[in-house]
Formats: sequence, C-alpha cells, structure tokens
Amino acid sequence: MEDDILERDEIGAFTRHTHVAREGSSQGPLEGLRFGAKDIYDVMGHKTGFGSPDWLRTHEAASRTAPIVQQLLDAGADMVGKTHTDELTFSLNGENAHYGTPVNVNAPGRIPGGSSSGSAAAVAAGLVDFALGSDTGGSVRAPASFTGTYGLRPTHGRVSLEGARPLAASFDTAGWFARDAEVMERVGSVLLAEERDSTQPRRLLIAQDAFDLIGHAAAAALEPALTRVSALGGRTQRTSVSAESLDAWLDVFRTLQGFEAWAQHGAWVVESKPGLGPGIRQRIEWASTLKAEDFEAAKAKREGIIQRMSALLRDDAVLVLPTVPDIAPLRDADPKSTEDFRTRALTLLCIAGLSRLPQINLPLGRLNGCPIGLSLIGPKDSDMMLLGMARRVADAR
Repeated sequence: MEDDILERDEIGAFTRHTHVAREGSSQGPLEGLRFGAKDIYDVMGHKTGFGSPDWLRTHEAASRTAPIVQQLLDAGADMVGKTHTDELTFSLNGENAHYGTPVNVNAPGRIPGGSSSGSAAAVAAGLVDFALGSDTGGSVRAPASFTGTYGLRPTHGRVSLEGARPLAASFDTAGWFARDAEVMERVGSVLLAEERDSTQPRRLLIAQDAFDLIGHAAAAALEPALTRVSALGGRTQRTSVSAESLDAWLDVFRTLQGFEAWAQHGAWVVESKPGLGPGIRQRIEWASTLKAEDFEAAKAKREGIIQRMSALLRDDAVLVLPTVPDIAPLRDADPKSTEDFRTRALTLLCIAGLSRLPQINLPLGRLNGCPIGLSLIGPKDSDMMLLGMARRVADAR
C-alpha cells in the first residue's frame, strides 16, 4: 500500500502527530477501498491523540488495535491514516484550537463540523472511500450534513467501541461516512454483520416539530429530498416527536452527557490540568457542577423518551427530519453565534441519541450553494434497512 496520504492531504484532514497506516487483507468484501479512522480509535503500538496534546502526553501507546478497525482491515480495506477530531470529541464544530480546522471542500469558508471533522472532510474531498467517526451528540450526523456526505449513527451498542476513547458511554456510538450510498451499505454489512435489507417501512413520519425549528429557506431546500424519500412508498403522515417540546429533550440530553463526561474524564482533568481550547473548557467546567440527583432525574425522563419513540415508530415506521437546522456555519464565527447554532443543532440531534436509535444523513439538499442533509431515524436495529433506503433513494436519481 502506497503511504502517501499526508502528501496528498491539502485540506488538513489527517493527523501528523499520530499518523499510522495499515494494509488490509488481500481479499474481502471491502478489498480495494481506502479509509481513515478518527483519532479516537487505537492502533496497536501507536498513541491515540483524542484531539488533545495533553492527552497524547499523558497516555501510552495502545496494546491492541480497536476491533472496529481490525474488522475493516480483515475485510480487505486499507487504513491510510488517522483523521482529526475535536478535543475530547466534545464539540460539533471541527475547529480544534491545537491542530486547526480541516477544510470543507463542499462549503468553502465554512466549518466541516465535529467532532469527526477530519473523517467527514477527507471523505468529502475524495481522499478516502469511507472513514470512521463517532457520534455522541451528533458528531457523525452534523459533519455529514455540513460536508454533503452520507453518515450513519448506528443503534447504540451495535458496533464495538472497545479500543475507542469514550465521552459519554450511554450515548457514544461508532459511525462512518461515505460519498456513495453503496459503499455505506458495504461497510455496514461488515460492521453490523448483516446482509442487505430491502425492507420498506410501512409508514414515513414527517417530524413536524423538528421542521418547525428550522428556517423557511432550509425547509424549502429539503422539500425535494422529502419528495424523493416519500417516493419509496409507504404511508406518509406528519407527527410531533415530543409531547412537550424538543427543548425539554435537549435539557435531558445535556445533563446526561455532561455528567457522564465528567465522570469519565474529570479525574484526568483535575490531575493533568490540560490546556483545553475555547468551548471545550467551558463545557467541561459546566459538567463538573452537575449533581447525582440531576443525573438520576434526567435518566428517568430519558426512559419516558425511549418509550415514546418506541411507540411512535413501533416496528414499521421511519421518522424523517432535518439533520441540522441550517448549512455549516462560517469558520471562526463569534462564540455566541457558534453556541447558539450548537444549541439549535443539538435540539434536533438529541432525538436519536436519547432514544438509542439509528439515524442516517442523506446528502440531498442544497442551500446557498452548500449542502444540507435530510435524516432518517428508524426503530432499534433497523440500521441495514436505513442503509438500504439510502441506496434506493440514490439509485432513483
């Protein structure tokens, strides 16, 4: 395997400080495909950077390769390098204060999204056929929408996260990006250990309260995509996702994620005193203030959300909604507008995370010359069905 990715990477998608490449098996279902892996996944004998120079400094090289990476190598894919991530994966922007911001080739001057910034940017730029990311609060889905790529957040727990750096365990998922729906499906067959699924849901539920949260221009940009998805068949109807408000669901998500993140990394933060970048530092500081009673109350509310989503989708429906509320924000935007956008985005992104359900971004919309994605959320373990729907929509062009 020719190891030239760092020479060809003119967009800053791949890490230099933790670079490693591995050749895949000589045969397998992914033979001939090249991939990048977000710098949270271990490769034996190499350090995992986690987007933080201080993490890199205070941790040893990995003693084994993460199973998800090994699965892809065994299936014949070549790993060409590690891709940049936001610090501790605690951001949706992709602007790492220590390592810079990968270029979003499909939305010049705008962020690629995070925390799987390098993976999304590398796929969008054609540097790799697919790339591994991870998604806790939206770190596959948001950058997929921003860069105009496919991106799947699997059912929680379906894909191994052994050998991956965690943020908030009850939300953390592995995920991947591709420009091509067929490649997405091929990777899914390997990682999910399932054959193609051509099942068509009997009901398509348009999430009206989610669409109400985005502007008229964004909704209009997604209208043709809605028409294409609806053409697959199934009875289409509009519904409200939340019985109270999606803002209330966001509060539950933030409390749970923050508490879990501090429980996971608080001791290291206190001991190592890392120089955290803007936004990350404030979120970590806020997370340290959360109490056990806040966490328990939010957990109880989450169970109600899971039950509502299960009843809404049952085993025969797919929810259709905007992935994020708008196109990618401009790079180096002021902190207030960045945080405002993050809040709006998480209000949509928290739905699948709280429910532990799979969600795929379809890169079908354009607004002001930039990508904007439409998403499908399916019942638990409907991952391959969603990938099949994405392929059929793409084939129908």
